[in-house]
Amino acid sequence: MILRHAFEPVDNRRLAQLCGPLDEHLRAIERGLQVTIARRQAAFRVQGRRDAAASALGLLQALYAQAAQPIDAERVQLALAQARAQATPSPASVPGVRREPGRGASGPTHGAPAPAPVVLHTRRADLAPRTPNQARYLQQILGHDLTFGIGPAGTGKTFLAVACAVDALERSAVQRIVLTRPAVEAGERLGFLPGDLTQKVDPYLRPLYDALYDLMGLERVTRAFERGELEVAPLAFMRGRTLNHAFVILDEAQNTTPEQMKMFLTRIGFGARCVVTGDVSQIDLPRGRASGLVEARRVLARVDGVAFTDFDKRDVVRHPLIARIVAAYDAAALEPADAAAADGAAPGRAAPRRAAPARVAARAAAARGATASDATASDATASDVAASDVTASDVTASGGEPASGATARGRAARAATASAATAGGASASDAIAGDAAAAAPVPTRAAAERDR
Repeated sequence: MILRHAFEPVDNRRLAQLCGPLDEHLRAIERGLQVTIARRQAAFRVQGRRDAAASALGLLQALYAQAAQPIDAERVQLALAQARAQATPSPASVPGVRREPGRGASGPTHGAPAPAPVVLHTRRADLAPRTPNQARYLQQILGHDLTFGIGPAGTGKTFLAVACAVDALERSAVQRIVLTRPAVEAGERLGFLPGDLTQKVDPYLRPLYDALYDLMGLERVTRAFERGELEVAPLAFMRGRTLNHAFVILDEAQNTTPEQMKMFLTRIGFGARCVVTGDVSQIDLPRGRASGLVEARRVLARVDGVAFTDFDKRDVVRHPLIARIVAAYDAAALEPADAAAADGAAPGRAAPRRAAPARVAARAAAARGATASDATASDATASDVAASDVTASDVTASGGEPASGATARGRAARAATASAATAGGASASDAIAGDAAAAAPVPTRAAAERDR
């Protein structure tokens, strides 16, 4: 589809702000919405799919209205994220897709009309949700005592939660803001950190601090810490506490254990509001440990008063490359499951290997009752029997001549073999009969001359 539009009256300054240096903003819109934009002076031509072309033209008009001031790349990317979310069809509008609403759950709802805008009292006057899903996330935080924000990085889960906390503190809806996070490193062990308790947990809470500095300012944050309006509470030391009239934020909740998650959720007191954020695709717990966020999503899905917001790649409002990175990792995570299904094996489980021949022989020997431990326990060597009182004079050859020492040792070895076979489940007679060739006596020189 091709759409055309000409901005009148012509304002070269606004056009320069709209297009950006070397048409950088136009190229960003083309990549973000998969359209082609051509212009001649103030006349623009947009070509692409019907919904994408309409979104691109609407975005150009919105940016042109804001072009009285310089437009930076960040504003363009935020506007692109909002345009992509509005252009995505709702799941309810796709044929064959049926949604079953839960009592407390809320998944991605792109394409559906966004709720009424939420105005937050912070230092950022331009703070507003960029996607319909973010708008619903804010509505759920304001309307529920416990809200979960689950999704990939860059979707605004933590920043919007901190913005709601600052707004509640400014309106005196709560008396303090409590920030907590599990002390789990991303695949590394940094050891013991110096300083007091606050300094030890500061590196883990740095993303929350950055949001506070952006929304309140450095001086306001410092005074709030001095007056006790801001508190850093390590998750490991929250057992037994009751958080009344507080706005509590648990960040990186995917790194909590089920026991920690239950402990934290039972700290909510009267007049308190709690927000839990996390990304279940980036769990840093040791292998084999369950995530408390995953279990809470399953257990609390239908509990009244609990809301869940599931973000996806379409809600990413950071660099546009992040959305493509998230999509690539999601696609790569599905490849092993598809390969396992094609091979007939269960997803996540390796195909069975053939047993080695030695293992097959060992299992066969065990089935006959002759195990290696039994054979070892009854393994009397020829030297052990020869050490007894068996001498050459006690054993005679077939012609009455004394047998040689080799004959005695050979019979002693056969006796030892027979005893070992008997202990392993076989009779001594079977062992001697099976070894008849080796048990034949060695004739002496005198016996050979007599036979001639």
